[in-house]
Amino acid sequence: MASPAPVVRAKRPTPPTDDAPAPVVRNVKRRSALPYLLVLGAVVMVALALGYPLVRQFVLAFQEYGLAQSFGMPAEFVGLQNFQEVLSDPYTYEVFARSLIFCFVTAAVTMIIGVFFAFVMIRMSGWARTLIQTILLLVWSIPIVSSLTVWQLLFDTRFGAVNWVLERAVPWWQDDYNWLGQATGMLVIASIIVTWMSVPLVSFMAYSGLAQVPDEINEAAELDGANGWERFRFVTVPVIAPVLYLIGLLQIIWDLRVFTQIKILQDSGASLEDTDVLGTYIFRLGIGQGDFGMASATATIVLFLTVFVTLPYVYQLFKNDKEETA
Repeated sequence: MASPAPVVRAKRPTPPTDDAPAPVVRNVKRRSALPYLLVLGAVVMVALALGYPLVRQFVLAFQEYGLAQSFGMPAEFVGLQNFQEVLSDPYTYEVFARSLIFCFVTAAVTMIIGVFFAFVMIRMSGWARTLIQTILLLVWSIPIVSSLTVWQLLFDTRFGAVNWVLERAVPWWQDDYNWLGQATGMLVIASIIVTWMSVPLVSFMAYSGLAQVPDEINEAAELDGANGWERFRFVTVPVIAPVLYLIGLLQIIWDLRVFTQIKILQDSGASLEDTDVLGTYIFRLGIGQGDFGMASATATIVLFLTVFVTLPYVYQLFKNDKEETA
């Protein structure tokens, strides 16, 4: 006898309840214009302070503007004539070459010494680190003119400590060597002064970058058998490379437009034509000779040179920003 088929009972449908989530209603608020209004004044002031001199420089670069125009005579538009005269003068290329050599040598020496002090500070602790930081801060805070006065006394021809030491340490050293009388000696003094005044800031910036390197990475590399040089080359440098790149770029820009140190040393007896850099050359064209059109054209060329130097860093910034947002 066949067994009866199983009876399947249908479940009663569950009645709807009032616990179902309500549709989300987004409360879209309009952004307030107050923050933009608060910063508008500062933006306008910065734009006027930076924009007006830049626009004025571009305008003067295309005009014949001398002392007569300074006293009210209308300026004549000359197009690219100022740029043509600047670029056709062999002395301009001599000044550019001297400035670039001075800039890159000084920046390289500053970076090496500054990063060295940063590593010394990161290795020290307690009172020793505080002492070095205090000395560097004091050096950085000394006014430029005061620093130049001290260095001029050190390199004085007859009574300077540098000549006194070299005359006793180096048998062939010339007695009463006139540092400012030689273009090379004067530029060496200027490079030493610029380096001495720039090392503290480079040291502090490099130190802040080194402080961000995790100790765990160095410890792991040491456990893997890496020595000190290998840890520095393959661990520390890649981590602080962006900081070092930024410091080096800023140092090149600062050293490219150095003016005060060179000008004061020139006024102390150094040759003008043999020691001119871009800053003093533009100053002599404009203030010294009253040819503001030529000076503005030269300054515009220097501006484009500076922008060209900064392009790789700006490109890297945009590249990193795209990688982070991707």
